[in-house]
Amino acid sequence: MLTLFFVDNLPTTVGQIYEFENEDANHAVRVLRMKAGDIFMLSDGQGSWSQVKAFAVKKKSLEVEVMASGFQEALPTTITVAQALPKSDRAKEAIELLTEAGVDRIVPWQASRSIGKVSEKFSITAREASKQSRRLRIPNVTDIATTEQICEAIKLSDLAIVFHESTTTKLSDAISSHNVANLLIIIGPEGGITPTELDQFVEAGAKVALMGRPILRSAHAGIAAVAAISALLKVW
Repeated sequence: MLTLFFVDNLPTTVGQIYEFENEDANHAVRVLRMKAGDIFMLSDGQGSWSQVKAFAVKKKSLEVEVMASGFQEALPTTITVAQALPKSDRAKEAIELLTEAGVDRIVPWQASRSIGKVSEKFSITAREASKQSRRLRIPNVTDIATTEQICEAIKLSDLAIVFHESTTTKLSDAISSHNVANLLIIIGPEGGITPTELDQFVEAGAKVALMGRPILRSAHAGIAAVAAISALLKVW
């Protein structure tokens, strides 16, 4: 698969000459050592893409010609993950994994037992992970949300699932319909979701499910949940 970079002003006209000159271009020249004749992809991060061919390499930029362009439609199910904040390194890992799993929206959640903090670099992490995973749509990383705000999001979703080890309900039994336009997945902190938080989520309309027998780290649970639910909903 062709290397992917993001630009703000995506060229989309076939035959158009474009000066690729942002930080991604600098990386392409200095680190990847791209040269004239190399073909790669540019995207606006919102589904539009162009396949381009480099014909001139400068110190920090490349001149390219547009060979083809198009638009990738969004999947029928929009996936939002409310992720309780783990420690800094784990938080970055969680953002990377959720991005690679195809999540559309990542909501850092300030749970009672959260020990991490929101970083302005989360959006950068999502952008870089999108390039790595060759996804044309960069997920939206929101500001930190309270438990009350997560409850409001539950009410607006078609299906909200919170994972907790206290339940005996299998994930496969918690999903009764494939017709889900807005999915919300809630992942707790390393210390676990408190009984009060769990009661609030259930009262708001969330279903509680068990994610297998092993207890995953908070940073890793999200990608497992997204994978399992995407398969069950036939998104994948």
